[in-house]
Amino acid sequence: MENDFAKHETDYIKQYEKVGYSDSYQFVDGNLRSLKTEKVYSPTDITIVKEHRYEGMSNPDDMSILYVIQTSDDGKGTLLVGYGPSANTDLFEFISKIPEENIKDENILPPDAEK
Repeated sequence: MENDFAKHETDYIKQYEKVGYSDSYQFVDGNLRSLKTEKVYSPTDITIVKEHRYEGMSNPDDMSILYVIQTSDDGKGTLLVGYGPSANTDLFEFISKIPEENIKDENILPPDAEK
């Protein structure tokens, strides 16, 4: 049986919020900005804890990535971005500048969170 979480970004966002990743981030003027605190972060301030990629069920061009993020001052949240033909190239350039040691693939959700 296919995992329904693979279809809906908001389902994962809700699960991450339950384990403390409650902030949201937005790319503004070349940096990430916390929507909760309005603090601004450079690539070296960011750790990508996990990422999930999505492709639209009815439109393969409808693609997105959910980044689960931790900041240098212990902020935790998510960043949802489009990719593919409509991607923000400046944002992906920012992400490419995140140090390699700051990119993880951690299982931070409880095992039953995806049921």
